[in-house]
Amino acid sequence: MHKVVEVNGVRLHVEDQGQGPAILTLHGGPGLGSRHGDARTFGVFANEGYRVVSYDQRGNGESDGKPPYSHEQFIDDAEELRKALGLGKIVIAGGSYGGHLALEYALKYQEHLAGIVLRDTAASNAYQHTSKERALASGLPGISEDMLDRLFGGRVASNEEFKEMYRAILPLYWVESTPEQLEAHLNSITFRYETHNWAFSINQPKFNLVHRLKDIKVPTLVLVGRHDWITPLEASEEIAREIPNSRLVVFERSGHSPQIEERDKFLTEVRRFLAEVLPVR
Repeated sequence: MHKVVEVNGVRLHVEDQGQGPAILTLHGGPGLGSRHGDARTFGVFANEGYRVVSYDQRGNGESDGKPPYSHEQFIDDAEELRKALGLGKIVIAGGSYGGHLALEYALKYQEHLAGIVLRDTAASNAYQHTSKERALASGLPGISEDMLDRLFGGRVASNEEFKEMYRAILPLYWVESTPEQLEAHLNSITFRYETHNWAFSINQPKFNLVHRLKDIKVPTLVLVGRHDWITPLEASEEIAREIPNSRLVVFERSGHSPQIEERDKFLTEVRRFLAEVLPVR
C-alpha cells in the first residue's frame, strides 16, 4: 500500500506491505535512489508473514526535499517513521549508501533493532580511491578523472548533468547487462542533484564508523557482490570483522546488486537470517 507520512517537517512516500514483524529498508544512492527497488526485493517477505516498509528518503524519489540531508537527519526520519507506523522492534536493511545509514541508525537506536541486513556498503570513505581507480581502468566512454572528482566530490551542476554522469558509470555496477537494461534503469530514476551534492561534499568526507562497529551487538548479515566496484569486497569484510555478531556472504557472480544478479540466493540468505532474529509467530 502506498501512503504519505509526514515526519520532521517532510512528507515521505512509503510502500507498506504485509502484516507481522517489520523490516524497514533504507535505499542507497542519495539523489537517485527510491523505495521501489527495495519494495520489489523485500516485498517477497510480505507474503511470508512480515511487514515490509520501504520509503523515499527526504530529497529522494517523490518525497519532499528539505535540508539538512545529513546522516543524523536521515536516521532521525527513519526513527520517526518507525514510531509513526507503530513498527516496534525491526530488522533494518540498508543497501549501498543506505548501509551507511543503517549502521548510523544501529549506533543511535540499537534498542529498536532485532537485526541488521547490510548489502554492498562500507563503514568509512576509505575505499573511494579504489572505486575511482577501477572506474578509470574500465576504459568506458564518458569516464574521466575530472568527471569522477566532480561526481564524488558533490559538485554536480544540474539534474541533467547528474543523469549523464550516472549513464557513464552505470555499466560498472553489473557483471552482465545489456544496453537496453541499462537505459531502462536510467530512465526509471528521479535525479535530485542537490541531495547527492550534500551527501558527497558534506557527509562523505567525514564518514568513518569503523572504530565504533564493535559497539553494535545486534545480529548482522553482511551481503556483498565479489565484483562490486564502488563498495568493494574488502569494505564488507571489514564490517563483518568488526561487528561481533555478524555473518558475511559473498555473491560470486554479482557486482553492486546481488539482490538482482543472484536474486534467489539473496532471498534465501535474508530469509534464513529473518527466521533467526525476527521469526514469524
